[in-house]
Amino acid sequence: MSADDAGTDASTGPGTGPTGAGPPGAGPGTGPDAGAGVDDAGGIRLASPTGRWVVLTTVLGSTMALLDSTVVNVALPHIGDDLNTDLAALQWTVNAYMLTLAGLILLGGSLGDRYGRRKIFVIGVVWFALGSLLCGLAPNGISLIVARALQGIGGALLTPGSLAIIQASFHPDDRARAVGLWSGFGGVGAAIGPFVGGWLVDGPGWRWVFLINVPIAALCVPIALRHVPESRDPEAKDRGRFDVLGAVLGAGALTLVTYALIAADWWPGVLGVLVALAFVRVERRSPDPMMPLSIFKSRMFSVVNVVTLCVYAAFGGFFFLAALQLQVVSGYSALQAGLALLPTTVLMLLFSARSGELAQRIGPRIPLTVGPLLCAAGMLLMLRVGPHAVYVRDVLPALLVMGLGMVTLVAPLTATVLASVPTSRAGIASGINNAAARAAGLLAVAALPLLVGMGPEAYRSATEFDTTFDKAMPICAGVLVVGALVAAVWIRRPARPCAHPECKVNCGVGAPPLESGSADPA
Repeated sequence: MSADDAGTDASTGPGTGPTGAGPPGAGPGTGPDAGAGVDDAGGIRLASPTGRWVVLTTVLGSTMALLDSTVVNVALPHIGDDLNTDLAALQWTVNAYMLTLAGLILLGGSLGDRYGRRKIFVIGVVWFALGSLLCGLAPNGISLIVARALQGIGGALLTPGSLAIIQASFHPDDRARAVGLWSGFGGVGAAIGPFVGGWLVDGPGWRWVFLINVPIAALCVPIALRHVPESRDPEAKDRGRFDVLGAVLGAGALTLVTYALIAADWWPGVLGVLVALAFVRVERRSPDPMMPLSIFKSRMFSVVNVVTLCVYAAFGGFFFLAALQLQVVSGYSALQAGLALLPTTVLMLLFSARSGELAQRIGPRIPLTVGPLLCAAGMLLMLRVGPHAVYVRDVLPALLVMGLGMVTLVAPLTATVLASVPTSRAGIASGINNAAARAAGLLAVAALPLLVGMGPEAYRSATEFDTTFDKAMPICAGVLVVGALVAAVWIRRPARPCAHPECKVNCGVGAPPLESGSADPA
């Protein structure tokens, strides 16, 4: 799971009690279950019925997108055989979704801030379901790739809104636990993807990997409309037009670099770097940038996004290759490969919420250092997985260590980003952090086969794939070690929180929750 964000001085106090929720975008309305005080100060308590509905809705939506990011990996060999595609087409099946998701997620966060986070979230869920339907009906590889790109647009609308809704809705005392629950169950959704995908692939077929999103969306939308309060950035209406040029340049840069890596052609990569520089220039000069560079004045926000890049690059490469390794090399069925990855799911389910609470007490530095190192050790243990791998001896130890690292890392990473910028910038900061995670994953999927010399038909040859897999895992582990070093050096232990008996947030009597100046001054 990727970290999203909200703010250190997250609230101006408790909300004013339930007022209901009306149609999307209408602000506080008349529905029976919505909470109040969510435009400027969330006051919903986690133990309340409304609080549970909000968590359920955001988990359903974000899990649908995260599930799709991993569930497809198990289906890739069957998609390749059924549609007669090469490895590059399989890479694009994964990356077309990730490209539009990463390229437009900043715009999705801005839309939610201005027009209402619940409204854009619901539109994203519906769009995602329609894209999933087109994927399930795709007659060939090209149409599947196009449908995956459309699916990613829906993900870009719903993903930043899910955690922004939590941040804007919950009482400050309950936000850490709500974020922990969201991270835990969202992480479970991502981790359980290979199991669900394997069961569907071996059962009704790979197309149901996509079609299953339709009933999930049908459940999520009415709950969101009835029980989730609307929230928006009160300052968003005062801003100018949306930064369409920035969105185009950002998505274009990612597309060109990804194409260069998959096609092993360096000219598109050079052009992509130039487009990326143009994107930064536009964002610096725009009066209403899609990615306001001032947000990076928060040192904590900047550092945690670097850690996010490292962690999710490694995760993207690992989950893409591990599901193929188990099937192509070890001879597992799709369902067996999915079941093999189940221990990470169980560990995330049991311990993520507690991990978030622990990080709140001891600070983020230790979890964000130890977590990536554990994940790196797990990836190195995957080198034992080869032909005729014995699950208990070869696969399970690696996944247990990997799962412990994810438990240690994911919820604290999310909570740390949440604590690094003001609440009013929840949507845009959520989009930036999600974009970093998705971009890291798609670039890893594009780059790893090139770096390890994986040929276009490698997934059809057990010997060739096993050789290149053994080269890829140390690379993924090395990227995680870099992330751990960044966290150890640049993330400080939290200062002592304010001990004033009437303070629920930093009041100036004591130190701020993370560090002086951690919140973006803008």
